[in-house]
Amino acid sequence: PLDRPGTLQSPAGPPNSPEAKCGSNWTNFSSWLECVCVVTFDLELGQALELVYPRDVRLTEKEKSSICYLSFPDSYSGGLGDTQFSFRFRQSVGRRAAKQTEDVYNRDAPVWLQREVSHFFGYVYFRQVKDVSVKRGYFQKSLVLVSRLPYVHLFHSLLQIMAPEFFQKLEPCLEAVCEQMDRWPRPVPGLTLDLPVMGVVFQIRIPSKTDKPGGSPVGQRSLEDSLPAPTLLPTLHELDLFRCFQPLLIHVQVLWELVLLGEPLVVMAPSPTLSSEVVLALVSSITPLKFCCDFRPYFTIHDSEFREFTSRTQAPPSVLLGVTNPFFIKTFENWPHVVRLGETKMAAGDLPKQLKVKKLSKLKMTDTKPGIYTAHRTFLHKDKVLVRRLLKGIQRRRPSEAQSAILRRHLLELTQSFIIPLERYLASLMPLQRSVTPWKAPPLIRPFSEDEFLSTLDHAGPQLTSLLRGDWPGLYRKFFKSPNFDGWYRHRHKEMTLKLESVHLEVMADADLLGWTRDKSQVEIVDLVVKIRDKVERARRQQLLLKDQVLDKLDALTQTIVSSLPEDLQHVLGTR
Repeated sequence: PLDRPGTLQSPAGPPNSPEAKCGSNWTNFSSWLECVCVVTFDLELGQALELVYPRDVRLTEKEKSSICYLSFPDSYSGGLGDTQFSFRFRQSVGRRAAKQTEDVYNRDAPVWLQREVSHFFGYVYFRQVKDVSVKRGYFQKSLVLVSRLPYVHLFHSLLQIMAPEFFQKLEPCLEAVCEQMDRWPRPVPGLTLDLPVMGVVFQIRIPSKTDKPGGSPVGQRSLEDSLPAPTLLPTLHELDLFRCFQPLLIHVQVLWELVLLGEPLVVMAPSPTLSSEVVLALVSSITPLKFCCDFRPYFTIHDSEFREFTSRTQAPPSVLLGVTNPFFIKTFENWPHVVRLGETKMAAGDLPKQLKVKKLSKLKMTDTKPGIYTAHRTFLHKDKVLVRRLLKGIQRRRPSEAQSAILRRHLLELTQSFIIPLERYLASLMPLQRSVTPWKAPPLIRPFSEDEFLSTLDHAGPQLTSLLRGDWPGLYRKFFKSPNFDGWYRHRHKEMTLKLESVHLEVMADADLLGWTRDKSQVEIVDLVVKIRDKVERARRQQLLLKDQVLDKLDALTQTIVSSLPEDLQHVLGTR
């Protein structure tokens, strides 16, 4: 491995300089991608950033370094040909806050598909072929799509079309594709979009948080006027779970618990393709819950967080890492959970060879064999029905997509059975609608009590929707200590607070505010006007979902109240 990446062509200037990409340029493109990068192997510089497009995008030196190192497979995982994989890295401190349009997208998107606020994804198409014209005898180059969106399936489908063409025609091809993408409509949750690129039209539906989990992902529109006929992408983000979990099928529940609880977990794989796919599959295994810990589908020793994640002076952090370098076996020997994968070989009509759960002490050997190295004892009993169904599917030559659908449905129902009692309890903490009055601030949401929640499990626990038996209370107790619970609770509490705010505004809009002011002092009336205006302004800024004309009605009401006041007060309130 190289000591540092170089930069063959690098725009100057900090990320927030006036010359940086402004909102009026590449607006639609930047709602999908941050930029497209070309990383090449230079004999003197090592991995080098050859090109960033659009050219006025600004990346910090740290971000360039991350992209360079993460865009190439580790030197230990050789092989000629084309490789696709994904990575994720932290953005540099001090970048601009998200725009309001991004807030609207995140407001309406499912939590697991929200735009990242502090991280970027990199989607890589790497080519390594023999080339006698190059000193080392090999052509090595990566085309990388950098985005805040976790649209792994869409962006890898896009790379399959644009990368082979790019390696032949180079920069002009890249410019043409980016200009086409700038004419794409923005991703709006709930809409089905046609996305033309290089003679192909992808038809996709952007999921919405109002969708039923596990429902049909895309409804095809009329194709009468569409030329060429669209290529229907059934998903933006889902992976082939069955293929990803092939050697782990009998241990899916162990892994689901580790991911749910935010346990430190390392996936060691022979290639970045396998490591990134398995890590992303694990992250998606607890949908519709959002995985709130850090995760890196492909992680190298050059990563800026390497020391932070591998420090032996403190307990391993709650992160999920995918690695390929054998050096990590020694580095992570003190971690509580390690999955070591080998090359997967499918035997026709039979269950792929399944990894065994092994003692952590055996991980210290240099020739570590594939296996799941953990001392975790599952809280729930194993679901043998799932394994039997998948085995029957293998024997009947059931397509991988169908096997994945069975696996995804199983994991979805398991997570829903876990989360429904929490949602039911959370709803009981919400004040009754009739307790919201126009004359007082909205009542507070009751605090979450772990003991009170656990006392509800006997009559309203997961047993109502799941046949799985085991120590559900113990699983919840451990979950309460995890970043996933903290993230879920913060998100839901914020949603409930905004809902209360919406109800309060609607109640105020329907109240006789003018009648209320008749026997009130001028101080009280002015106070009411100021408070209403502040609430209306905040509601517009937060883009609260309200009934029609509520805010306009409140604007008109405050104007009527102000016009009933003496002229000097009207003037003071008019200038606010």
